[in-house]
Amino acid sequence: MSKMKPQANNASSRLSPGRLFVVGTPIGNLSDITLRALDTLKTADLIACEDTRRTQKLLNHYKIQTATISYHEHNEMTRAPELILEMEQGGAIALVSDAGTPVLSDPGLRLVHLAVRHKIPVIPIPGPSALVAALAAAGLPMSEFIFAGFLPARKSARCRNLTELAASPKTIVFYEAPHRVLDALRDIHDILGDRETVVAREVTKIHEEFLRGSVAEIRKHLKETPPKGELTIILGPGSPPREKVPAGNSLLEEVESTKVNQGLDERSALKAVARVRGMSRSEAYRQLQFEKSMKK
Repeated sequence: MSKMKPQANNASSRLSPGRLFVVGTPIGNLSDITLRALDTLKTADLIACEDTRRTQKLLNHYKIQTATISYHEHNEMTRAPELILEMEQGGAIALVSDAGTPVLSDPGLRLVHLAVRHKIPVIPIPGPSALVAALAAAGLPMSEFIFAGFLPARKSARCRNLTELAASPKTIVFYEAPHRVLDALRDIHDILGDRETVVAREVTKIHEEFLRGSVAEIRKHLKETPPKGELTIILGPGSPPREKVPAGNSLLEEVESTKVNQGLDERSALKAVARVRGMSRSEAYRQLQFEKSMKK
């Protein structure tokens, strides 16, 4: 045994090969946990937690005394190999995130990948997911959808990400932090259009809320009433940008020409060209981004 683990919780687990359990935990309401998840957390030798303090609240609530150890994005490079060694020596490790299902926009992929490489059984223990919960109550088409995780914090990277999604007519789901949601919705509006949208906030918690409307309407509401807690943004299906460039000069060529001839920046030049063409600013922006992507 390595020195990392304080104490074995269940000696009998040492009689079988090591295993990694990927355990879904509540995203808010502590009652949203399966009996199988509780049994796994009780009988594991060690629980690898994104934040041991957050997980300890859950364990205390259910009187679970299994030892915990931190496993998060800042230490997974070194902690993952340690946990693999623990499992190779017969240990049963339960991996949890602060809320919901590990690996899904949460730490854990490196550990799962290494476990697979080392032929250690990886056993999913299904549980709550903000993605699934929000989709179920959104009322938007979900036979096909794209989950894009968290949008990048930097505007340039965020816009590139959104531009890559602009050609898809499917429902799109994002996670977003409250302090970035207004910037994200502004860029979503400019690039993906004013789609039918649902923003889910504090799902399964006391102040659970589903905001429904267009991107612009929801952004206006959130600007007036700043949100708390992580948000799930669900965009209804949209129309892909036109793939045919209008006859004559392309919009990109006209924007570049207007920038040079009138000494304007790209934003002002695009506004001027859109006005001449009778296009909305958001439509012109999507067309410009599409033409730029076609040139790469």
